[in-house]
Amino acid sequence: MVALPVFLASTFGWDHWYVGGFLALWIIAYGIVQGFAPRFTGKASGKVPDGRQALSWALVLGIIPIAIAIAIAIALALTFDWQVEFAVIAGLFAFGTVFAINSSLHSYLIVSYAGKDGVSLDVGFYYMANAMERLIGTLLSGWLYQDYGLSICLWVSAGFIGLTALISVRLPKHF
Repeated sequence: MVALPVFLASTFGWDHWYVGGFLALWIIAYGIVQGFAPRFTGKASGKVPDGRQALSWALVLGIIPIAIAIAIAIALALTFDWQVEFAVIAGLFAFGTVFAINSSLHSYLIVSYAGKDGVSLDVGFYYMANAMERLIGTLLSGWLYQDYGLSICLWVSAGFIGLTALISVRLPKHF
């Protein structure tokens, strides 16, 4: 949340207009993917998504920051500017695509799992937890990037996604 724009500006030499334009394009693409997410999660074909899909998509999502971190480490180890920009941008778009599908799936599941009498309470708790995650992510990414660099941010992100996958194991499954 903090690390990425700072990394793009400091490492790639992008000015604030280029960084902002890139992030705006990324968010627009994210929204487009969310519109198609039911086709990827099975909802559009009549399958009702459940905890199995949440676990599967979390595992796929967790692999991407690891791949980006490894690609950056390899690129930096081989030579100092070899394909780092491509690895980061391609990885971000892959991550954004899978993350958008995850986000859409989670929004569906929170309503699907909500109790009849407490939908607003369940949805409110979900969005409160989401806001807390954003606060923690903002503070943590800024600190980690400043002290350790982008690769550690990606590894920590993968760790949090792994934790999410573990929690997803306990989600209800429809039979």
